[in-house]
Amino acid sequence: MMIKKVLVAVLMTAALAGCETQTEGQQRATTGALVGGAGGALVGQAIGGNTKSTVIGAASGALLGAVVGSATTPQRRGEQLCRYQDRYGRIYTAPCDDRYYNGDY
Repeated sequence: MMIKKVLVAVLMTAALAGCETQTEGQQRATTGALVGGAGGALVGQAIGGNTKSTVIGAASGALLGAVVGSATTPQRRGEQLCRYQDRYGRIYTAPCDDRYYNGDY
């Protein structure tokens, strides 16, 4: 029993240490996966009452949590790049202007 606690502590420390160099979207996806996995495991255990349902619930919750965490990351204005074409036909990329953010493109 003590080995399981130590293993869980080491894995949690490694997971949280990896968050230091992640972007905001990656951090939100990781947090969503951890919270969703824990919640899914609890729901799976409550519904099925066996190991199989707990594992299925944890996997489903982690996947859903990662997707929701990633999808809800706010986009900062000016970080998006758009493709433009100048009057000579050359295509270039540059930060998007207000037409992109207003939906007038």
